[in-house]
Amino acid sequence: MSNIDILGLDKTYATQPPVVALKGVDLTVRSGEFVALLGPSGCGKSTLLNMIAGFEQPSLGELLVNGVPVHEPGPERGVVFQEAALFPWLSVWDNVVFGPQVQGVAKSVYEPRAKEMLKIMGLSAFESSLPVQLSGGMRQRVGIARVLTMGSKILLMDEPFGALDAQTRLGMQELLLSVWQQLKPTVVFVTHDIDEALFLADTVYVMSSRPGRIQARLEVPFERPRQLELTTSSAFNQMKLDILKQMRH
Repeated sequence: MSNIDILGLDKTYATQPPVVALKGVDLTVRSGEFVALLGPSGCGKSTLLNMIAGFEQPSLGELLVNGVPVHEPGPERGVVFQEAALFPWLSVWDNVVFGPQVQGVAKSVYEPRAKEMLKIMGLSAFESSLPVQLSGGMRQRVGIARVLTMGSKILLMDEPFGALDAQTRLGMQELLLSVWQQLKPTVVFVTHDIDEALFLADTVYVMSSRPGRIQARLEVPFERPRQLELTTSSAFNQMKLDILKQMRH
């Protein structure tokens, strides 16, 4: 069963002259699959993610989530941005439960889930903290916990670890894999980092420079659960080299 089906998708911005951002994109994401969209800056990765989220509309083609055309954002599709975009005046707890509260979800429903997500993300001791009191990595953990508390079955992630230092980024990658193993949401993860794509994903879609097209679809063969030592293996580095050649071509 697929969560996301994209067929013949084009996106053109009506500027002068018009900008063709995406052309002829075909892509399928199965339920519970972890997919990485990999490509150079400006290739349309974030544009494609925004259309799956419902923030933008295709110029041509089909985009279906659970068999239904996407015309607007929905709670089943949670988005984690490059910045955590937390409300600075709200505590960690209030940020995490804000979505269900606005949607009118009963407290008895969202409160246990919020506590579970904070525990999974290692944030239980920081419920009362304000975002300014947290590190960048911790703020991103709050952002992920907020999306998961909403009950989103599809997690759309736009280079969420791009602004973090190298050590924190590796720790966040390991944490994300642990969360995914436990909850098995469908994940579409945008990145321009080949190591990150291969370490995290089941399937990697390599995109060309603008107009963005799917240049290659690669099944990642490495067994799960994955450890950071994988990134030093000969098989990992050979696959990385193959992708580098495709992107350069």
